[in-house]
Amino acid sequence: MRTENLQPINYFLDVESGFLHLNQLLGKTIRLEHSGSQCLNCGLSKPIFRQGHCQSCFFESPATGDWIMRPELSKAHLGEADRDLAYESKMQLQPHAVYLALSSHLKVGVTRKSQLPTRWIDQGAHQAQVLLEVPNRYLAGVGEVALKNFFSDKTNWRKMLQNEAEPIDWEAARNQALDGIPNELKPYIVREEPIHDLTFPVVHYPEKVKSLNLSKTPLYEGKLTGIKGQYLIFEDATVFNVRSNEGQRVNLSIH
Repeated sequence: MRTENLQPINYFLDVESGFLHLNQLLGKTIRLEHSGSQCLNCGLSKPIFRQGHCQSCFFESPATGDWIMRPELSKAHLGEADRDLAYESKMQLQPHAVYLALSSHLKVGVTRKSQLPTRWIDQGAHQAQVLLEVPNRYLAGVGEVALKNFFSDKTNWRKMLQNEAEPIDWEAARNQALDGIPNELKPYIVREEPIHDLTFPVVHYPEKVKSLNLSKTPLYEGKLTGIKGQYLIFEDATVFNVRSNEGQRVNLSIH
């Protein structure tokens, strides 16, 4: 889903004929019918392995290299290729941010500077603050690894969707983070950075959540009551992770 950082956040779902403005569908009944799969890389109707790719493409495409999930493994700054140096240089050799974000709890994360605040929205974060701005992905990964000694790098998606966030003392958290940053990264600290607030279009948060698995439930119908992170939230507490179902072909109808 594409997003626009307004109050609340606007969500747009890419479809073959264009896009749907999902905020306008709140309160409406949506029918989802699984109709197959299509690899995002090769375009073939092959089973999806991970990240919207079939198995062969997942292990061959530069867009799914290990440095995606582990920025500290980036090598383009050394002129070394993982799978495709031109692609990796384009993605890795640009400004990156190391940040703290509050979704289910306070976590540390890394993203390209150009992806802010999209990355925070995708994680379902209500608040976020940038700590470092560095010139490449490798340095961001070094910062993240150091801060994982103090902060988690994972989101509890269930608590995030239930809107159960731990109270945070932002000043204390930021000071702890800055103390834990390696000396070689301290010149990249962002001073006087505001805390960014994000508001999601959710009418009702579920008390418990159950994830829609298309392989087990290929046909689902429910009333849309919220959108948060990359999830659609339905009235019966069913949630559908759009991002994790990339590559799956779904027929969508609105009632």
